[in-house]
Amino acid sequence: MWWKLSFAIPLILVSLFGGSQVKSSESAEKSASPPQPSVEITSIELGPRLTPDDVYRRAWQLVKDEFVDQNFNGQSWLRWEHRYDGKLNDFADAHKCVETMVLSLGDKYTRFLDKEAFADEKAQIDAKLFGIGIQIAIDDKSRLIIFNSYEGTPAYRAGLKPADEIVSIDGRPTKGLTVEEAAKMIRGAVDTEVALTLRRDERSPFTIRIKRAEIPVHAVQTAKMLDSDVGYIRLSSFISQQAPTEMKEALQKLSSAKALVLDLRDNPGGLLTNAIEIANMFLASGAIVSTVDGDGYKSRTPADGRLQIATQPLVLVINQGSASAAEITSGALHDNDRARLVGQKSYGKGLVQGISRLQDGSGLNITIAHYLTPNDVDINRKGIAPDYDVEITAKDIKDGKGPWWLDPSSPHIQRQPEDMRDLQLKKAIEVVKTNLKATSPVAIKPH
Repeated sequence: MWWKLSFAIPLILVSLFGGSQVKSSESAEKSASPPQPSVEITSIELGPRLTPDDVYRRAWQLVKDEFVDQNFNGQSWLRWEHRYDGKLNDFADAHKCVETMVLSLGDKYTRFLDKEAFADEKAQIDAKLFGIGIQIAIDDKSRLIIFNSYEGTPAYRAGLKPADEIVSIDGRPTKGLTVEEAAKMIRGAVDTEVALTLRRDERSPFTIRIKRAEIPVHAVQTAKMLDSDVGYIRLSSFISQQAPTEMKEALQKLSSAKALVLDLRDNPGGLLTNAIEIANMFLASGAIVSTVDGDGYKSRTPADGRLQIATQPLVLVINQGSASAAEITSGALHDNDRARLVGQKSYGKGLVQGISRLQDGSGLNITIAHYLTPNDVDINRKGIAPDYDVEITAKDIKDGKGPWWLDPSSPHIQRQPEDMRDLQLKKAIEVVKTNLKATSPVAIKPH
């Protein structure tokens, strides 16, 4: 693909690449139970006894107790315990030292979050987000580009397009900025403005001012009938607590469908529990996922047939942007012979993160487990191969044959999934209709 997915960060969200569990810093349970993301992080009173050393030591202890690689990337973790004793003058010092410490683990998913980033992550889970409604990334030419603009947001209304290069933010050149640094510059209070200088299609740069707003967050982007038989659902994320509710509503809306296509392309994942709950909607039996922690303890999550609400023939569409929780769902439905996979090999993130709040409102994402598909396959750095491989080239995208929401001809999405120009979706419809002919359709169970 023409972007570096591993560096794509939404400005209305934080890109977790899914499979995450939420914890407070006071509770570090290794559990597959539902998360409790109710930690209050917006108004934090620092008690007189809290010091920068307290924050650093708590971060050190969390990693020691939770990190999945108990060899700690070939180092003694004790070397970090007292490394900065007496050297931390303020919380900014503590944050820098925590960041340095976790970088030594060599795991890009274990990372320190300052207060703003942690608040953004919490807001993403709560589906209460603020910004202009774009996702940004670093492309293969080291340019800061727009990865996506979300329909109905200020960025969408202003005509920002995928692949637009952001040349400067409020007059500051973006060359050399990290995605995180750029994201902080673009974010801001509701009703304030940010000026973005953009370059499109190698033409001369132009500047546009966009007013920030509260962004509506919808995990289910599209739910519609493509014809009289096939229902289509595009699920773009597993991070919001509302994702399972939205999926149930989508399935109920498509109750007349004789077959279903679930589109997980460019879905970077989200909460592990959301993946489990959504997979349960399609499974009568079998396993969904297994997690293996740093002590080698394996916990297997079985399907709960009482939660199944859809039994129609099912095809999932995936690509290299389908990661973590999207891969958990794909693996669960595929290994249980519940769905066929169409598209391209998935991203390959077979790790689970715990989201831990530190005492001053900052936080840590710590890789706490590996996960395995029901057939005990470790997909980390390998991905899940589709049953029907449909490659998409840069020319296909330019010609309007890629994912239907990537429309190169317009600032706004003008195509529809049923236009049959999307090569991967077209194949998915062909496959599900073939499966439909071989099975007797069963309606969604009434509630």
